[in-house]
Amino acid sequence: MSGPVDDAAGPADEAVPAGREAGSGGVRPPATDPMKGIRGIFAATLILEAIVVLLALLVLPKFGEGATALGVTTMLLIALAMILASGLQRRSYGLPVALGLQVVTIGAGFWLVTGLGIMGVVFAIVWGVLLWMRWDVRRKMERGLLPSQQA
Repeated sequence: MSGPVDDAAGPADEAVPAGREAGSGGVRPPATDPMKGIRGIFAATLILEAIVVLLALLVLPKFGEGATALGVTTMLLIALAMILASGLQRRSYGLPVALGLQVVTIGAGFWLVTGLGIMGVVFAIVWGVLLWMRWDVRRKMERGLLPSQQA
């Protein structure tokens, strides 16, 4: 809140969350960076997704569809890209790379191997939940409502 301070009591004066000082308008930073933990979850999700894609190679010949050299190579390349992208999550472009791989997985899945597309959709839902969690943590951090921001 910027500008002159009004002496009249109003709704803003009723409750000041712990971690904020009345009238300062500032929010105490968290003791540890919660976004670092969220980036770790993003990296772990990419590794898990790569494992699932690689495990799908074991059942691929049983269904006959997509068991071509192109299908297997595509799945191997997608899994390798996911493993590499997990290491990029600390960079500013890490999340867009991960989400781009999700689109590639879904597209390649419905184009080459239907099972891969279904897995891509399931993991897209997981990524949606993770992005919502990131948004929620960021919102709480800006308001000073995280437990590590409490006095």
